[in-house]
Amino acid sequence: MQISQTIMMLAGMLILALMLRPVAERHNLPFAAALVLTGFLGSEALLAFGLDTGVRHQSFHDLIFYVFLPLLVFEAAFKINALMLRNNLFVILLLSIPVLLLSTTITAVLVYFGIGHPEGFPWIAAFLTGAVLSSTDASPITVRFPKLGVPRRLRVLMEGEDLFNDATAIVTFSIFLYIAQHPMEEITFGDALLAFLVVFFGGIFVGLLVGLGFLLVSRLFDDSIQQALVTLISAYTAFLLADEVLQVSGVMAVLVTGLIMGRVIHNDFQDERGSFVDTFWGFNVYVAEALVFLLMGVTVSLNMFEERWLAILIGIAAILIARAVGIFGTSPLINLLPWVQRLPKSFQQLLFLGSLRGAVVLALSLSLPVDLPYWWTIQSIAFGVVIFSLFVQAPLIGPALRRSSLVGKENN
Repeated sequence: MQISQTIMMLAGMLILALMLRPVAERHNLPFAAALVLTGFLGSEALLAFGLDTGVRHQSFHDLIFYVFLPLLVFEAAFKINALMLRNNLFVILLLSIPVLLLSTTITAVLVYFGIGHPEGFPWIAAFLTGAVLSSTDASPITVRFPKLGVPRRLRVLMEGEDLFNDATAIVTFSIFLYIAQHPMEEITFGDALLAFLVVFFGGIFVGLLVGLGFLLVSRLFDDSIQQALVTLISAYTAFLLADEVLQVSGVMAVLVTGLIMGRVIHNDFQDERGSFVDTFWGFNVYVAEALVFLLMGVTVSLNMFEERWLAILIGIAAILIARAVGIFGTSPLINLLPWVQRLPKSFQQLLFLGSLRGAVVLALSLSLPVDLPYWWTIQSIAFGVVIFSLFVQAPLIGPALRRSSLVGKENN
């Protein structure tokens, strides 16, 4: 299929998905779920008529990782409430680093023993699976929080965790992938920890430099379109400089840059300029998320569910158990700290149930080299977990919110 035909196909599917959005909302399904379903059914229909969609998982990974991911991370950092983020930063960092690493380990152990095939699925495959599945994405549900009047603190906790754990998950995945590709090289725990710290905090340093640099550039322009373009350029500059040039965390660099630019734009431009930049980024992310999940539906294969259904079920059970231990096991310890605002039970339940998996999980699973003998199993588990998140977890959020009595308490 030619590129023009592929674009027309995606445009047609996107229009159809937009028409189905009211149906999805009526059945408490996120828009992303309607997009995945539309992409899958549309591609299967084309294949039935002998037409090739032209979409391959290799190009899908590059599109997500280098085009969409910087947009999604920057927008979330740009729009997050900076004051509430600072007040809850300690809890967010606990959830995003030590709790995420704990969940990664628990997931790996459960998947390893659940699959029970040490020759075909060794420990490093299990840890790669844990790293791939560890990144959470609550955006399909937090986008509805303002309309429902859910406490702003809960939204900041969920969105803040999403921001920081993307970086942690990607760095952890990169370390495990290196180990998997160099089985004869002796790598100690100290080596892995040092690599994690260098990549993670190196990304923060790059983000500070790029953010402060573009802060000065933004002072040169008053026009709203120019301000929007400066933020867009800063996002991609931070990501590519960190990830491609300096080999540190591009996600962390974009995150810090987004926080700096968001604080500047929202503080300095309270008129239509700041409003336009917010609208500009809202549009960017809307298109990016729509295409991510639509393309996911196009690339989903029935073979992965037919051949790896048991591994997928094991992966789903593993992430739910790991998340339950991470949230309900550490929250009582967090609540004992005198300088930290308590995490009520209702917050803990939503943090557990709202831990969906999305674009980062897809990008990491699609970046697995095909020369690894277990790549297909990990990718199948990842796709199955994302589909479970969208079609099973997400619809349960509404009833859970109503039972928790959090609706209508936005100022809490």
